[in-house]
Amino acid sequence: MGCRASLWLLISSCLVWGIGCRTMETVLGTLGKATVLGIPHKFQELTQRFGTATWKRSVENPLNKEYLFTYYNGSYTNYKPGQIRFHPSNFSLEILSTQRQDQQLYEYSITMGNGETNWHIQLAVYEPVSDPSIHILDWMLANDSCTVTLNCTAARGDNVSYSWASSEANTSSLCTHNGSLLLLSYNPTTSSLACACTASNPVSRRTTALHSSICSTEQQGSWRTGMLLLEVVLPTVILIVLAGAFTLTYVVANMRQPREQSPHTEDSTVHTIYSQVQRVEKPKPPCSPPGTDHPTCTTIYAAATSASLPPYSPQSPNTEPMTVYASVMLPIS
Repeated sequence: MGCRASLWLLISSCLVWGIGCRTMETVLGTLGKATVLGIPHKFQELTQRFGTATWKRSVENPLNKEYLFTYYNGSYTNYKPGQIRFHPSNFSLEILSTQRQDQQLYEYSITMGNGETNWHIQLAVYEPVSDPSIHILDWMLANDSCTVTLNCTAARGDNVSYSWASSEANTSSLCTHNGSLLLLSYNPTTSSLACACTASNPVSRRTTALHSSICSTEQQGSWRTGMLLLEVVLPTVILIVLAGAFTLTYVVANMRQPREQSPHTEDSTVHTIYSQVQRVEKPKPPCSPPGTDHPTCTTIYAAATSASLPPYSPQSPNTEPMTVYASVMLPIS
């Protein structure tokens, strides 16, 4: 009988006050900023009437509840000081700095005699989007028509969506598109590329405009100059680098090799060359022996060196000196 009475009291309260006994809403929170969880005006009146209420949230699953705040006849207790704040004027709960772990199911309960009525709030936390960047992926000019592919991206943000619109009235239909990629064609002689990209999510919105004359004469000249530099300068730089690397390798390799030995080392062979100098006079007998007083011939001795033969040494019986004879005739006036 007691249970039925409590159930009837709860149903009657819901009907009388025009509220649902188990109602829920979704609140969006911004990462790093304050988030306020409020209750409807009907629940505020019930709290003032019955004087007992609590703020709780689910932990891991809806059956495990964590007490955050209790209110009883004008006095209240904060179980999370420094993290949450209670506003007695409207019985709302404020999360001072919203974090990822705060994304939970919250419950505001009012005790009414033997029963209670609850207001549930599902908190969804989002990181705000950053300013988007517009990148030109490709462009081509043909028959006075410029075809451009643009891409819009935001570095930060949860559940980001992208949309394109015109930043000028004359290109209103040209830039209208939903999505990060935009492919368009326009006449660069009669209009300019003036599109704006908007990155947004449930808690933030950022817009970046693009004003560019991609297919203009100046742009084409700059592009051709850049291609010329790539085709001419870049191969030259590569050749210089390769030549420098080859030269450095050659020098290092020669430094590592042992120096060649001097011509007067043991591997040198000494040869004796006999050269004769003779004055041209009247026919005379051959050169007189070296021992005479007036020799008619002059003998020149010279040494010849060869690195291909082993050195001559008295201790080397298999090595013999080489003798070369040469005669030089000197005319006499």
